[in-house]
Amino acid sequence: MEYYTDLIYIKPKKKVALTIGKFDGLHRGHELLCEKLREKKAAGFDTAVLTFDRSIRDTLYKDEEKNIISKDERKALFRKEKVDYLIELPFSEKLMKTSPEDFIRLLYKELKMRYFVAGSDFHFGYKGKGDAALLKDLSGMMGFELDILDKLKKDERDISSTYIREEIKKGNVSLADELLGYSYFIWGEIVHGNHIGRTIGIPTINMIPPKDKLLPPNGVYVTKIEIDTREYHGITNIGVKPTVDGTGNLTVETHIFDFKEDVYEKHAKVSFLKFLRPETKYKNITELKAQIMVDEREALSYFNHI
Repeated sequence: MEYYTDLIYIKPKKKVALTIGKFDGLHRGHELLCEKLREKKAAGFDTAVLTFDRSIRDTLYKDEEKNIISKDERKALFRKEKVDYLIELPFSEKLMKTSPEDFIRLLYKELKMRYFVAGSDFHFGYKGKGDAALLKDLSGMMGFELDILDKLKKDERDISSTYIREEIKKGNVSLADELLGYSYFIWGEIVHGNHIGRTIGIPTINMIPPKDKLLPPNGVYVTKIEIDTREYHGITNIGVKPTVDGTGNLTVETHIFDFKEDVYEKHAKVSFLKFLRPETKYKNITELKAQIMVDEREALSYFNHI
């Protein structure tokens, strides 16, 4: 996959199949768009995804909503989709004021866009005036193929980043995973913590999530962990570790079952499967250790029954 931040540097040798969006979460609805791109790739097209360096909504309405996936996580997911080009344009004032018609003409000319796929609620161009109806008109005038897809639904509600974000905020990671089509995850570098877990026989790996990453509520979760392409099972605490740490700093701390390797400075992917309990302050470390052993047994039971 080739990554670009400007259309002028892309020199496609083939006609291009394209989709556009923020793709926060790259959920099951987005996967329908990717399926269409794969079909076109098999038919001889190059495939491209165009997104933006920041949310259009954030820019226009100063909405500071956090993201289901970080930019780096989004890149990794599109790399797995085997997209030829990932284009992350700066959402500049010039781009913001580009008319819908001129925007599509730009893509047709500079990117060799000859196939476009979008959801039925897709809007684009200045003030979001471009919609599916305009795309149909432009495809007829300019001669590119067009697919407009209906929204995928769960329990009569559109599957969307908003829906998924709501469930993550509730700690309902099981439903969020179903809507995403994969397990919600945090990816990042393993850093040093206070090493208390190791002293009580429960070693952990620690990660500091990106500031713009949406996290579920503080608490303990059943998780699976991927390091160096190997998968492990464990439990993860999101929170401030009130029993052993008085700093109030938020951390993601994971106890991997039967794991004693030194993995500092490596990267881990921690996927969330089930909420176990809220984060709690205990009287002492002995009580905390006893509760962790209860959490571990519950998590092992979960893995034994899936």
